[in-house]
Amino acid sequence: MSEITLQLDGMSCAGCVGRVERALAGVDGVQQVAVNLAAQTARMDVQDNSQLLAVEQALQQAGYPAEQQTRQIQLNNLTCASCVGRTEAALNKVPGVLEAQVNLASQQARVRMLQGTDQDALLRALRQAGYPGQWLEAEAPANDAGPDLAKQRRHVIIAALLSAPMLLAMLPALLGAGHWMLPGWLQLILASIVQFVFGATFYRGAWHAVRNRTANMDLLVVLGTSAGWALSTWNLLTQPAGTELHLYYEASAVIVTFILLGKYLENRAKGQTLEAIRALTALRPDTARLRDADGERDVPLSQVLPGDQLVVRAGERIPVDAEITEGNSHIDESMLTGESLPVSRGPGDAVRAGSLNQDGVLLINTTGVGQDTLLAQIVRMVENAQSSKAPIQRLVDRVAAVFVPVVIAIALLTWAIGSFFIGPQAALLNAIAVLVIACPCALGLATPTAIMVGTGVAARYGILIRDAEALERARLVNAVIFDKTGTLTRGKPALTRVEPLNGHSAEDVLRVALALQQQAEHPLARALCDYAAEQGIQAAPADNLQVLAGRGAQGLVDGQNAWLGSARLLEEQQLDLTPWQQQAAELQADGASLSWLAQGDQVLALLSFADSLKDNARATIDQLQAQHIESLLISGDSQSAAEHIGRQLGLDQVRGSVLPADKVSEVQRLQQQGKVVAMIGDGINDAPALSSADVGMAMSTGTDVAMHSAGITLMRGDPALVPMALALSRRTGDKIRQNLFWAFVYNCLGIPLAAFGLLNPMIAGAMMAASSVCVVSNALLLKRWQPEDA
Repeated sequence: MSEITLQLDGMSCAGCVGRVERALAGVDGVQQVAVNLAAQTARMDVQDNSQLLAVEQALQQAGYPAEQQTRQIQLNNLTCASCVGRTEAALNKVPGVLEAQVNLASQQARVRMLQGTDQDALLRALRQAGYPGQWLEAEAPANDAGPDLAKQRRHVIIAALLSAPMLLAMLPALLGAGHWMLPGWLQLILASIVQFVFGATFYRGAWHAVRNRTANMDLLVVLGTSAGWALSTWNLLTQPAGTELHLYYEASAVIVTFILLGKYLENRAKGQTLEAIRALTALRPDTARLRDADGERDVPLSQVLPGDQLVVRAGERIPVDAEITEGNSHIDESMLTGESLPVSRGPGDAVRAGSLNQDGVLLINTTGVGQDTLLAQIVRMVENAQSSKAPIQRLVDRVAAVFVPVVIAIALLTWAIGSFFIGPQAALLNAIAVLVIACPCALGLATPTAIMVGTGVAARYGILIRDAEALERARLVNAVIFDKTGTLTRGKPALTRVEPLNGHSAEDVLRVALALQQQAEHPLARALCDYAAEQGIQAAPADNLQVLAGRGAQGLVDGQNAWLGSARLLEEQQLDLTPWQQQAAELQADGASLSWLAQGDQVLALLSFADSLKDNARATIDQLQAQHIESLLISGDSQSAAEHIGRQLGLDQVRGSVLPADKVSEVQRLQQQGKVVAMIGDGINDAPALSSADVGMAMSTGTDVAMHSAGITLMRGDPALVPMALALSRRTGDKIRQNLFWAFVYNCLGIPLAAFGLLNPMIAGAMMAASSVCVVSNALLLKRWQPEDA
């Protein structure tokens, strides 16, 4: 039983206290509940952390969520999938920990805990388990293993030089050129240095495992190589003079050298999986040029505050999120959005930390710094995705938990049974081969390395994946639902057609319409002004302009009353629209919004506005259909407008006049049909559907609520990122399955071959080292992935 204190949100009165107490009283295993309204806390006794998730859910449902935080720990001594399970178990036992996930590839633990959890206790628990670690600070760059790699490389070279004389001494016998062997005492010295100096890391790992009554890869290596060394030493010390010595020092030394080489190559390859994080953190400059009353000066980025004025020169990276107040330039945002072409930015436009100012001097007003910048959010999202676990990895972890004890049992049986048939020494060599070849490293690395590379590649193309579960589910998607506005269309109406009536010219009617709308802020008015500017049209003189809410605008143009707006507005002026009703109905059937223009007693024109399609909208649907994925459109617009978009794009299904709640129902309807559904949206009204879908994809050009509800965020408002994300998720899934297949096949074939004496222990060591390297290298091939249209 341990005491837990929770920091709560939302308590405002004594009634809240009672509701919190009742909510907690309904959770099994919770005792001695004491709620403090002033401190906004709840203190209770729980049997263990298994009750905390139930406590968290009960408080969430009661409307008083417990405050949480998530932090990451850089770990040491992780060698295989068995270590992952023990590390997670140690962290999950610390009071206050809700969930701990350990990533073997990145050597990091991601801990979700209650606010106020004793964080020193977490580090103590790790140290006691034999896997010491340190907290990763939010602003710290991704871990760089450069110095460790140099040390590992040096150890491999020296171990190889010491092992080479013993290995080379065997060559003459293998070539039939006689037998030559180093003196036994020299072999003992060389092998002992390799075994106990350069192999010390394996002994430390094995000791931690034994102390915690568990087993890991290090224990397998130590048992195997120590048995070979001990047998050789026994023979050297007890064999009568003048008899042939049976020494196996070269096997133990070469096995240790091969495994050291394998770990070095594996760590070097794993370092490449972190390139995405390193590339993103490198975008943030260390200093900024501050402009204040004292002029301009360079200051550390940590001293910049919201509201500060900064100067960014051509060729410099923008240090903060900001708004341009002076200057124009082209900004390269490719590392943030995946958009390869620079975008033009000027006064009033937002710019993001990490983007590159290409050709102008900008004065910017700081709006976000440090962890509040978009760059920091992207880094956090990529880190979270890379440290999270795919559902398939949990199965692998369960297998790894029993793998090492089973292998030790097989090795003992190999020695015991073989002793009766081929003698104790030969049987022992077979048992050593079993211990050495059976390494769970490849199993532990198969999934996380592929996920780390896949999420890194996705980030490079402007696709941010929140967690590994979203990535794994995305590969199964066979139905995609698009919201229309802002997703397939630009979300900005454009004047698409001008129909002059009663013999008037297009230029004349546009002069009158522009006169009525040039000062209005309505989206249709802005569309009219943009169109007129493109055509070089100047507004006619106008007076007494007036906006008529919900109907349009009116004023005096060229001395005559003029109106622009709905049919209802013109009918109120006793104007007859009957001759053009058929024409208007046809335009509305195509999804257009109509405005009527009249002056005096004449109807001058019919203006058609429509939300234009995004450039890649049609190509997106074509790519989805090529991937055998059904595409659907749901929109709050009329059914006729939605069907018009559907015909243009070749969509499989279209539904118009859909309320936000109906979007959720549509997702659920497809799921009931056995579909795996992805929902694509960008607005607040899309958030419920994004959460209900198997995979939610939010456009970053939309609202924050939508992005928080989605598992995948598309950093550009480009629908082509949708099939790209699905294709990449399938490719990542293929790599995971390939890695797991080879990892299982390797062990399933290797262990029996070693047990029957068909594998020399040295070859077994080389194969064990190669298995992990192959798995990581196969995952790294994902870095070559490119979209089909690249």
